[in-house]
Amino acid sequence: MLSSAGGEVLFVAGQDATRPDGEIDSDDFTEQFETALAKSVRVVVDAGGSAPDIGRITIYVTDIETYLARRSEIGDAYRKWMGRHFPAMSLVEVSRLVDPRAKVEIEVTAIIGEGSV
Repeated sequence: MLSSAGGEVLFVAGQDATRPDGEIDSDDFTEQFETALAKSVRVVVDAGGSAPDIGRITIYVTDIETYLARRSEIGDAYRKWMGRHFPAMSLVEVSRLVDPRAKVEIEVTAIIGEGSV
């Protein structure tokens, strides 16, 4: 994706399915994906942007086979928060995440303001 000069770059650290108290409500893969994506989008919105300002998403999963098997459900959750905006995306399988119950972690980069993507 290309961006015009003048916007501010926002790097959003990895978001998982933890609540503010540090607990995870569900062990369901798709629910964790949606929670992590929703938290990522909310950070962008809180910084003054919106989902279409996101230029890059990296998705870390602990089980790529589950991701592949749940693609349809994950797609529904994705469109709920991102609509038809498809930035550059990478999917990475990792052996574990910081929280032992976490199955998904998402980080995004957005360009907010005059240089929006």
